[in-house]
Amino acid sequence: MLCSTLLSGTVLAENQTISLQQAYSPYFSVGTALSERQIRDQEPGTLDLVKQQFNVLTAENIMKWEAIEPVEGQFNFAAADAMIEFAEANNIKVIGHVLLWHEQTPAWVFQDAKGQPASKELVLSRLTNHINAVMGRYKGRIQGWDAVNEALNEDGTLRQSNWYKALGEDYIATVFEIAHKADPKAELYYNDFNLFKPEKRDGVLKLVAALKAKNVPIHGIGEQGHYSLDYPELQQVEDSIIAFGKTGLPVMITELDISVLPFPDPENIGADISLNMQLKQEFNPYAAGLPKAVSDQLSNKYLQLFELFLRHSNVVQRVTLWGVNDNQTWRNDWPMKGRTDYPLLFDRKNQPKEVVPKLIKLAEKAGK
Repeated sequence: MLCSTLLSGTVLAENQTISLQQAYSPYFSVGTALSERQIRDQEPGTLDLVKQQFNVLTAENIMKWEAIEPVEGQFNFAAADAMIEFAEANNIKVIGHVLLWHEQTPAWVFQDAKGQPASKELVLSRLTNHINAVMGRYKGRIQGWDAVNEALNEDGTLRQSNWYKALGEDYIATVFEIAHKADPKAELYYNDFNLFKPEKRDGVLKLVAALKAKNVPIHGIGEQGHYSLDYPELQQVEDSIIAFGKTGLPVMITELDISVLPFPDPENIGADISLNMQLKQEFNPYAAGLPKAVSDQLSNKYLQLFELFLRHSNVVQRVTLWGVNDNQTWRNDWPMKGRTDYPLLFDRKNQPKEVVPKLIKLAEKAGK
């Protein structure tokens, strides 16, 4: 049963509790992502909950390029500073997110003074300056970085992004090399969604092999967990973890959430934020609350996933939930704005769901 006065886990004995981070500490870190509002302590109780339950933090948005350098050479570090200061005060590690992504990057990065496509040299200079400024500021304070995010298409080929067009097909190696030079002690990760798909998985394996063949410093693979009650098949997730583990690199389960809502476009399942559809109530069935039967399905999916992660804890280094509570989750607004989703472990009032003590017991059982 849950302790009525504490959010820090299950009752082991009178006045004793254990949290998610404590339960899983023998196996892997358990992290979460913070919004700017939460970082600035504008959501009552959230930071206390974070201190109790998680031992790794990622910024949900405030360290992406458009937030941290909206205008060339003008950096906004206030929110990122606040998050890192909170983490350091509470002995919580920080993952930087993200150095290079095709989304949430200002248009000026790819334009010259006349608004025309910038030269390769100019874009490379801007990329180098950005990485040096951000990583230089937090050198020694951030454990690892999502160096490159979502660079592959669903078939495993390189995405024809503005970065690709400006810098060429070797741009991923360039990012890792610049970042490693900026902070040689920071771990650098490749991060992407839908890596349970065999074609995309193979694309990552080819990418990693190519980087390692050139002695490019890559230290881990981030497998985004934007899942649903209906997908992916657990065997596909496991196959990818096993395949990535064979590269010799650790695997991070990043951005984990499990949507309970029907997905309106089965052909575009994933996490492509450019997908924006008009709200239809048929795809928002639980606005008034989540039925017990669906809540049970959510619990079962989380338990199955964490059981899988525990089986492969020799490879899985970290599991990061993409948000603290259901009120924060991006799934409320993607791919339709204004829906009511329930994809995380804590509800809209920061209360633990029924699955939380079950997850803790799962870890305890694994240690026996």
